[in-house]
Order: sequence, then structure tokens, then C-alpha cells
Amino acid sequence: MPLNYSKWDQLEASHISPRHPNVDKKSLIRWKQRDIHEKREIRKQKIAHLEAQIACNKVLLPKISDIAKALADPNASVPPSKYWSNLIEQLEKNPSKDCPPGNNPEHIEQTYDGMLLNLLQRVTQDAKEKLKSLNLMESEKEERLGKELASEMANHVKQLGAEITKNEKELEEEKEEQKKKITTEDIHEGFETKYVPPKPEPAPVLHHKTFDEKAKGKKKVVEYETLNPSAVEKSAPSTSQAENDDDDDELPEMTPSLLEFSKINLGQYEKSFEFIQTHRDVYVPGASDALLVAAFEAQSQGKPKYAKKCIHQSLLLQYCEKLGPNGVGMFFKKMMAGDKRAEKVFSDDVESTYAHLVERVRISKEEVAQEAAGKEQIQLVPENPDITISFNVPDGPPPEDLRLEGPGTEDLDIEQVRQALQYRWEVFQTFSKDMQEALKSDSLDAVNKVLGNMEVDDAEAVVGALDNAGILNFAEGGIRDETGGASSSSGP
Repeated sequence: MPLNYSKWDQLEASHISPRHPNVDKKSLIRWKQRDIHEKREIRKQKIAHLEAQIACNKVLLPKISDIAKALADPNASVPPSKYWSNLIEQLEKNPSKDCPPGNNPEHIEQTYDGMLLNLLQRVTQDAKEKLKSLNLMESEKEERLGKELASEMANHVKQLGAEITKNEKELEEEKEEQKKKITTEDIHEGFETKYVPPKPEPAPVLHHKTFDEKAKGKKKVVEYETLNPSAVEKSAPSTSQAENDDDDDELPEMTPSLLEFSKINLGQYEKSFEFIQTHRDVYVPGASDALLVAAFEAQSQGKPKYAKKCIHQSLLLQYCEKLGPNGVGMFFKKMMAGDKRAEKVFSDDVESTYAHLVERVRISKEEVAQEAAGKEQIQLVPENPDITISFNVPDGPPPEDLRLEGPGTEDLDIEQVRQALQYRWEVFQTFSKDMQEALKSDSLDAVNKVLGNMEVDDAEAVVGALDNAGILNFAEGGIRDETGGASSSSGP
């Protein structure tokens, strides 16, 4: 059987170079190697681009064809112009989120409906400009507009069909050209006696227990909200496991490599890419969550710039993970190539995530403050259920013609009573408006509510003043102030 050596004619042998008196052999080899790799990479990118474009256009073509048929249908129940306006309104108000792989469904311009809407808006503008140049009567405009729209859409159907055919032919040629060149990626050895063990995969980011602070016999637990829950669904524990771990909540820790990675400035994609390549322990499960926790802590400590850097690097890792096994290469290739649309999608995500973080930190601080305020309060509570707490609230200073009536008042000094009532009125006037209103309502709950909103020291001072002035009453009896109403009396 004759041997076929033709395949060696197609081998890109980057180590063979002709002798040249003015070029040294090493330089020529390096140049040849670089040229081969660059052409190979350009072809790969072009093939990927053509495949994506063909797939997208094949989704859009049936949609455009249906619209063109509806506009050209002479038996349609709805006039073409009315059908057109209804269609645009539907795409604007209730668009589908279906989109090509890798696009963001939250951005309408990246969805199929968004692309279709953009085309319809351009067709509308072109058709209306044509009508202006025809100087038609008002009664003729609507019918002519429908015809122009139908004509324009029929042209777009032809153009898009031709574009798909052209791209498919070009894709086939590129793939054939790719097959002609045998690269090291296409060579597979049958048997090999040498064995090089693969490098072990780096361990995932470690977790530490939630910080518990014990103070005055009460426990304070600081909780962190996950900013991107969809990015960590795969690593979420099962329900039963979560129930068993209620008392052992954990948060991902920042490793030395992640700490260094988090300090890279926003938009420095090349530097981030190089860092990931040289530090495999950065691209591991839990790394993006650790960066989110670090961002939360930094924002809470008044370090907004560093917090945003952590958000940026966390989302960067999440995007790579979402793009699949080759996600790192795919993501950084787009970003380093200056893809404006990809950069905008990513930067918008960073800004919106950071804005959510800022709001969450603000709410968290308020919750902590409210919790701290609720830990120690001064409240009036009767020790015995049979005792009722009431309040002797003065209506004003004692009258000049103060009279003491009733049994047991014979031995009282009227001037001492006057001084006591005057003191009670003066103390009452020192209280805040809220406290005065609460005391006048004679409601224990209302008074406790005002006390609960006060600092502990201030509340203690108010309770002391209430007691000293005789306003606070734990039982019936004593001096009851009826100035401005009836007479005053005393009891045992």
C-alpha cells in the first residue's frame, strides 16, 4: 500500500526557515510563529462571528417574512398602516426577552424583538420621507403608506435572505481553509510512554462563621445579603442541609490572592486577565461571593472606591463563569478588543450592582441602629398585676384661693401643698410636647412609647422627675391635683 505524504504539504511548519544573509534564524522563526498564530486566531474569530450572525438572522428572517406577508395581504381585516402601528406598540410595550446567546435580555436592543423594533422604526422613517417627496393628497397618504411599508419589508426579506446565503458560503470557505492547515491542535499521538500528572485544581474559597458579638447577654448577628443570587444558585445548600446548619452560617473569606486581585482598577481587563492566568486560586467557587462580602464591608466602613472595585472584580468572575468552560477567554477577548456594546453591558451591571449595595448598606445600618435602640429601654411596668399606674397631670399652677377640703386635710399646711403643686407644674412644663400629650392621655402605653424613643439616661431622668413631682402614681391616694377643675384633697 503506497504511503500518502501529501498531508505534509499542508503542515504549517513554523520551525523551518530559509537561510538569509540579513535575517538571523531565531528572529525569522519567531516572526513565522507569530504570523501563523495570528492568522489562525483571526480565522477562529471570524468563524465564530459568522456562525453567530447566521443563527441570529435565521431567527429574524421568519418574523420579517410574516410581517411582509401581512402587509401585502389584500384580504387583511386590518389596514396595513393600522397593523403596522399596533405591531410597533406591542414591541415597545411588551417585548419578548428572547435573545442570542451571550446577549443581555434586560437590554431590549440586544433581544430579537429589540432588533426587529429598530428595523421597523427605520422602515417607518424611510417610508414617510418617500411620501413627503410625492406631494400626495391627505386622503391618499394612508393607502400609499401601507404600500410603501409592504415594499420596504419585502426588500428587507430579500436582503436578509441573501445575507444569510452569503454568510453561509463564506463560513464554509473559512472552515475548508481551516482544514487545509494542520496545526498542533489537530495532531494526536497514539501511544506515549511519558506521563505528566495534571496540576491539581485549586481549592475553593474557605468560609468562616458569621460574626457573633455577645453584649449584655444578647447576641448580635451581622448578616450579608447576596447581591447576585442567580450567580450562586448552583452552590446553594439543600433545604435539609440549610436547616441543619442554622447555627453554623458561614461567609466566604478573602484569600491573599483575592485581596490583591480586588485592588486592580476598574476597566484594567488586561491586568485582570494576566492575574487570573498566574493565580489559578482566584477563579474558583466562592471567589465572587468573597468579593461581594468584601464590597459590603468596605462600603460599610466608608470606602466606596474599594467597594466598587470589589463589585467590578466579582462580576468579572461571574461573567466568565456564565460563559461556560471557555468563559475566561471569551469574556476577556471581547473586553480587551474594545467591544463597545459588551463594555456598556458590563459597566451598567457594575453601576447597578454597586447602587444596590449602597442602598443595602444604608438599610442595614438603619436596622442595626434600630436594633441597638431596642436593646435597652426604660419602660414603666407595675411589679404587681393588681397595681395600676396612673398619672396626676396638672392643668396649671395652683390657684391663689387654694382650698383644702375633705377628710384628713385638717392637719395639712396649705402653703406646703401650694409649693408641691407649683413644683409639679414646673416639672411638667420641662417635658417635651410628646411626653406632655402622653401624660394628659393617662395612657401607660403612650408614655412608654415616648420613653422608648429616648436615650436611656434621658428616660431615667424623666421617670425620676415624674416620681419626685408626684405625677407618677402607683396606687390610689396621695395628693390629687385638680387645679383648674375642682378642689384639692389629700389622703393617707
